[in-house]
Amino acid sequence: MKFIYPAVFHKTEEGRYKGYFPDLECCYAEGDTLDEAVENANEAATDWISLELSEEEVQLPYITDVSDIPLKEGEVVRQISVNIRFYEGWDE
Repeated sequence: MKFIYPAVFHKTEEGRYKGYFPDLECCYAEGDTLDEAVENANEAATDWISLELSEEEVQLPYITDVSDIPLKEGEVVRQISVNIRFYEGWDE
């Protein structure tokens, strides 16, 4: 199953990039470059979604439309795509 959530990134004063997911509570990523931060965001979102899917009552959040995300100066949005493969018996 494919999930696509927006993540907001900004460059810090130290020159690194930090990002967060407006829809995934406490899901953050960072990296030395924007590409590295996006890659780490993909891993963080995969872990977040996988954990939520393992819960007894799965409650995945709605996906915010990119145009509805208020951005501060210097912030950019990237759509993070996460593919989760379900196996037979995954919900048992």
